[in-house]
Amino acid sequence: MEMTSREFTRCSAQVLAAAERGETITVTVNAAAVARVVPISHHDVLPYPTDPMGAIQLPDLGLPDLTDEELES
Repeated sequence: MEMTSREFTRCSAQVLAAAERGETITVTVNAAAVARVVPISHHDVLPYPTDPMGAIQLPDLGLPDLTDEELES
């Protein structure tokens, strides 16, 4: 399926429903393809939410953990 960016904006819920059914949707601007919405399988989805910045690795400074009350004071 192909649609203009204006159609995509107006019908995004239908586009996602089509992708969920297995369809690939190409979005165009001024008749040029600029994006593609493709279905994904359950294998492509991570089993847990992720942070877009990735996991934060903090160094262990050997300091005691503080309670919420200690942090607020």
